[in-house]
Amino acid sequence: MAKKKKELSEAQILVDVVIKGLQEKKAENIVTIDLRSLENAVCDFFVICTGTSSTHVGALSKAAEEEVRKTLGEKPWHAEGFGNAEWILLDYVNTVVHIFQDEARNFYNIEGLWADAVVTEIKES
Repeated sequence: MAKKKKELSEAQILVDVVIKGLQEKKAENIVTIDLRSLENAVCDFFVICTGTSSTHVGALSKAAEEEVRKTLGEKPWHAEGFGNAEWILLDYVNTVVHIFQDEARNFYNIEGLWADAVVTEIKES
């Protein structure tokens, strides 16, 4: 049981570091979704934000990755979506980062799909 608590603490630290990187590049509408209380959740946390263009979405993903690498020494287990940069996903196993352009974010509506989880809006820094 103690090990699970430590992992959750590490996941929350990762979330905070990702948010710092996203805020440095002016991500819009950052939210976290805490999935830990849900059965069959795919991970512990989602971090979701919006970029204003494909260039901005790419810069946000790079900033998040660099901040995590610099602060925690971790790389994503999996990353995808760099081709058209409408939706870039950075998978850190316990935390998955979704960086969208506005239209794609509205279409996929991840917040709506996981509405029974705890959703927290992050205030701009």
